[in-house]
Amino acid sequence: MSSSAEYLTHPALAGVAHGFFTRRGGVSAGAFGTLNCSMNGRDDLALVRTNRALAMQAIGVDPAALFGLHQVHGRAVAVLEAGWAEDARPQADGLVTNRPGLALGIVTADCGPVLFADASAGVVGACHAGWRGAVLGVLEATVAAMCALGAEAGRISAVIGPCIHQQSYEVGPDMRAELLAQGPLGAGFLVPGQRAERWQFDLPGYCAARLGALGLRAVADVGVDTYAAPDRFFSYRRATHAGELPIGHQLSAIALTG
Repeated sequence: MSSSAEYLTHPALAGVAHGFFTRRGGVSAGAFGTLNCSMNGRDDLALVRTNRALAMQAIGVDPAALFGLHQVHGRAVAVLEAGWAEDARPQADGLVTNRPGLALGIVTADCGPVLFADASAGVVGACHAGWRGAVLGVLEATVAAMCALGAEAGRISAVIGPCIHQQSYEVGPDMRAELLAQGPLGAGFLVPGQRAERWQFDLPGYCAARLGALGLRAVADVGVDTYAAPDRFFSYRRATHAGELPIGHQLSAIALTG
């Protein structure tokens, strides 16, 4: 099986196997076309498993080494030590490991996938950071879990992958109130929307600010808006606006291979 799975990398994670995958290069069809990697949707699971294997082959990782989560928009972080059954994925939104050969996978369709590495300590992490998870502290919790495995904040590089950007992300008063209830930081990432009582939220900017406060070695962003690139990325909000649900999800993954 030859892989044509398309993915993005970032120099901040150089030397560590990783990829922010697009929707291109898989075997799913229709609304799930083509590299849908979500185990929780309505796509044929055999096709999803093939897609996930193609993604791993593209970055030089054993397909059997990829493990993911049952993501719940929270702040819990799981530690991957030996893997788990497909139907026994932990309910969590962060995942860390110090075991070479294991790959951490996060699926998203507008939320922020964030990949982390302390290469010198041999510790990697990944998290699913939508606005709710970011507000609840999933980014900080993932870094803390990495440090518990021997990483140091000052050596960790974090990269925010493709997600919805401010120009595409209108939010209402309830979300704004929850964001501002956590402190003044969030106000700087809201600008007035085109409708009354609506705002545009900068999700990657907010995530970068929270990561920046942790004293990490590097915080970077691939700078891609999932909503604005329908030919390359799944977007839950875009599909909702178009009445085209259900849809697929793209994978972001990182692994220690040495």
